[in-house]
Amino acid sequence: MKERVEEVLKQVRPTLQADGGDVELIGVTDDGVVKVQLTGACGSCPFSTMTLKHGIEMRLKDAIPEVKEVVSF
Repeated sequence: MKERVEEVLKQVRPTLQADGGDVELIGVTDDGVVKVQLTGACGSCPFSTMTLKHGIEMRLKDAIPEVKEVVSF
């Protein structure tokens, strides 16, 4: 599943990078929790929780039904 998550993150990255940020995959647990780290401008942005939950998590869940949650490290 990690490879599938990386593929979806590749699709999300250009939008984040356009705003001076990025996302790094830390890991994927057996129970479907994806651990990421928002970096650059995204790491300190007041809207980072919205980006994480309403952007990244939603895209991952749509593409990979096994994903249960996305958490930031």
